[in-house]
Amino acid sequence: MATPPPHRSTAVEDYVKAVCALEERGLGPVTTTDLAHRLGVGVSSASGMVTKLGALGLVTHVRYRTVGLTPSGRRLALSVLRRHRIVELYLVEALGFLWDEVHDEAEILEHVISDRLLDRMAEKLGHPTRDPHGDPIPTTDGRLVEERTTKLSAVEPGMAGTLVRVADAAPQLLRYLADHHIALGDHVEAIERQPLGGPLLVRIGRPPNDTLHTFGGALATAMELILEH
Repeated sequence: MATPPPHRSTAVEDYVKAVCALEERGLGPVTTTDLAHRLGVGVSSASGMVTKLGALGLVTHVRYRTVGLTPSGRRLALSVLRRHRIVELYLVEALGFLWDEVHDEAEILEHVISDRLLDRMAEKLGHPTRDPHGDPIPTTDGRLVEERTTKLSAVEPGMAGTLVRVADAAPQLLRYLADHHIALGDHVEAIERQPLGGPLLVRIGRPPNDTLHTFGGALATAMELILEH
């Protein structure tokens, strides 16, 4: 098997995809520390890889500050995200995997699946626009269609909306939601927030099938809603 070009190596794909995913979450400028945390590597390793990506023309980087994708870097990142998210959905819809089981599998398959097989999978799934966690699937022409969402951690009492997206990098959070029968499409209403920025009491679902839950920390940050107006 031929060795892939350096701009399509597994490591390169992982890094540009991580930059894109962090930008997509809208948490502010991406730093090498952010990348290190997301990829589970040391900051020095992340810095070295960012330097390599800069030499390949895939990112722009201000030393000790921020990392951004160039147009070619973004094209590559979106192609990897498309493969990752279609694979995740196929594993759930066609093979019966649970939504907390597919991220790690897709992390491997996204680097080896052919475009032909990916297109067949997308066709079989009806050319989907969202993966099992509500993340948008990039189009074949490199567009990422976003919806305006609000993290549950930013919702105040009296506000309500629909759960449309959950971060997939922490399977235990997905497993917790599944165990409590909380899924995408559920109605979420904020009831009360504990003092000093404490956790949020929310109502999931509508009467008579609604349930009360208290969410805070990583779980509240991972859940995103489309708010009612």
